[in-house]
Order: sequence, then structure tokens, then C-alpha cells
Amino acid sequence: MPRFLALYVGTQNSEVQKAWDNLPEAEKAERSQRAMTEWGQWVERHRHVIVDIGSPLGKTLLASPEGITSTRNPVAAYVIVEASSHEEAAQMFKNHPHFTIFPGTGVEIMPCLPMPGT
Repeated sequence: MPRFLALYVGTQNSEVQKAWDNLPEAEKAERSQRAMTEWGQWVERHRHVIVDIGSPLGKTLLASPEGITSTRNPVAAYVIVEASSHEEAAQMFKNHPHFTIFPGTGVEIMPCLPMPGT
């Protein structure tokens, strides 16, 4: 079955992040708890197609011809799932708590392609 990498994205300067930052701490805590509960429910519904549950991601270093430097990107976490099509994989993330409760801006889903020459 084809595999798909899903990247949970969001930026510190997005409107939803700014709104989240302005919430009272008690409301942030309540929403965080609710989001994690719903995230857990999402995982249970899709456990049969989750290949790698993934994890939150930390700060980014960029290795390039110029050397190694700190950089920023919008990727917050990842998961790898299996689905019969790209559309089916994307449908798994419709109304996901990453952006319906947490201040994420979306989930990018892309196919994991075969390594050339293998």
C-alpha cells in the first residue's frame, strides 16, 4: 500500500497563532487537553494505517554548502500513513485537531516515492 508523509505545519506569525497567544492561560490549557484527547481519538481511528506515529519536532539546523546554520520552517510534527490514494490519505486529516483546536495552519500530505535505482 502506498505511504504518505503528513507534515503538521504552522507559523508563529499566523493569525491563529496570534489569537492562541492572546488566550488566557486557563483557556489554552483546556483547549490543549481537548486537542490531545481528540488527537488520541484520531490516532485510534487510523491506527490500522499509521506506519510511524511520528512526533513533535524541535529547532531546525540547515546543512548546506555554506555550512550549518540555524533556520526556521513551519513544520511542527509528522506522521506516516498508508492509503490507497493521495486523496484518501488527505481525507484522514480533514478537520484534524492540529488546526481545528490547536493553532496549526494545516497538514501537508505527500506521497513517499520509491528511491530511484532500487
